[in-house]
Amino acid sequence: MTHPKAFNIDPQCIIGGDFPLIIAGPCVVESMELVLETAWALKEITNRLGLPFVFKSSYDKANRTSHRSFRSIGFEPALKILARVREEVNIPVLTDVHETSQVMAVMEVADIIQIPAFLCRQTDLIQTVARSGRVVNIKKGQFMAPEDMKFAVEKVTDTGNQRVFLTERGSSFGYHNLVVDMRSLVIMRQFAPVVFDLTHSVQMPGGMNGRSGGQREFAPYLARAAAAVGVDGFFMETHPNPEKALSDGPNMVPLSEISALLESLLEIWKISRSYWESASLSPVA
Repeated sequence: MTHPKAFNIDPQCIIGGDFPLIIAGPCVVESMELVLETAWALKEITNRLGLPFVFKSSYDKANRTSHRSFRSIGFEPALKILARVREEVNIPVLTDVHETSQVMAVMEVADIIQIPAFLCRQTDLIQTVARSGRVVNIKKGQFMAPEDMKFAVEKVTDTGNQRVFLTERGSSFGYHNLVVDMRSLVIMRQFAPVVFDLTHSVQMPGGMNGRSGGQREFAPYLARAAAAVGVDGFFMETHPNPEKALSDGPNMVPLSEISALLESLLEIWKISRSYWESASLSPVA
């Protein structure tokens, strides 16, 4: 069942349509070799399954727990790698921004510009991204009620840019832990298409002597629950060898497991959509 606010990311890629959008890639741009290897592998998998695909990787991790943690190979080198992925692999690209001053450069290489969860209330940043004309993905802050994300969406649409979606990545549950309230997927889907971030939802922020931990073994379970509830896409970070990843390794899904995971999610997602259609209902409240 198409979302009433569905839109195209590019001519071949739609969010809110008849198939779930897959947003996937390594947490951060580590090297040209890693990024291209992952992008080509993910494109092959999603093409085989008939799923729209957007490649994701960050050019900078500006919100690491410790300033001693790896952040970036450099602003310009990382953007050049993302531009090469977009051109060579011929897929849309998503990356996030943390400062308004970076938006002009990022919009040259990204089809979707992401507002990080910690910055989802930053009006100037959201509206600068919206005015770029690129698709805007706003991650729900760990501290935000889902109904309040309506106002984040309005910050985008009031600029005239209607291409915006929301991503759920869990809510703070005490210290160093997150929990996912599946009601948020239904609530936020009233305002825009909704994507479920299955890897950051199992992150354990901080708590590891200046680093964040994670429980990647639970990511498939939460993802299957979100597929059953009804979402418009899935966001997942992946790496050929998460144990050696420079950022967020503990919560990333190994690249070798992505194909089987997507097959199971697609099967559940189709059943969920069939239910809504047969019941003449909509998962949008």
